[in-house]
Amino acid sequence: MLAVTLTLSTVISVMFLLVGGVIGYLLKEYVIERNSTYIPTHPEMFDENGQIIADDILAVRFDNTPEDFGTEEH
Repeated sequence: MLAVTLTLSTVISVMFLLVGGVIGYLLKEYVIERNSTYIPTHPEMFDENGQIIADDILAVRFDNTPEDFGTEEH
């Protein structure tokens, strides 16, 4: 009787793991597909008519490489 219980418990656990993995994968793909068209914007990026102001947008990129931390300038 113990062998049957252990076998059924193992089979059911593996089945739940597989079903959960498949559902999680499908849900992840759905969320990525649904959010891929979303472009985050801020109200200050628009003019009075609701059009994006392309001239006033500033993009800043900080480039911290390991070489920058070891040098000292006098």
